[in-house]
Amino acid sequence: MIGTNNIGQTKPPPEPAASAVAGIEAIVKEIHKKSAATKILLLGVFPRGEKADHPLRATVKEINEAAAKLDDGGKTVKVLDIGGKFLQPDGSILKEVMPDFLHLSEKGYQIWADAIKDPLAELLK
Repeated sequence: MIGTNNIGQTKPPPEPAASAVAGIEAIVKEIHKKSAATKILLLGVFPRGEKADHPLRATVKEINEAAAKLDDGGKTVKVLDIGGKFLQPDGSILKEVMPDFLHLSEKGYQIWADAIKDPLAELLK
């Protein structure tokens, strides 16, 4: 869930996407510094805001595109953007998935679990 709190703050003003990306990169680097053999499943920042045109959706996209460059084919980092699984065909989010269009419901957590099950198992091989 790295990144979403960076861009969602209103006071002080939200951080730019580049700041969230720098934080993601620093965390990945720190994990590997402490445990070089650790494999990371790095998820993209989840969508937020009810509609596809919510202003933070573009920032989330920018973060996820930059973070995707950390993927090394799963040798040490596998980047997985599952955000689309929370969206309707028109890009909206249902309240039954994210009641406040940010935090997941039980149904949202199940979508998350189902989406990472196989990629996580693959990393653990």
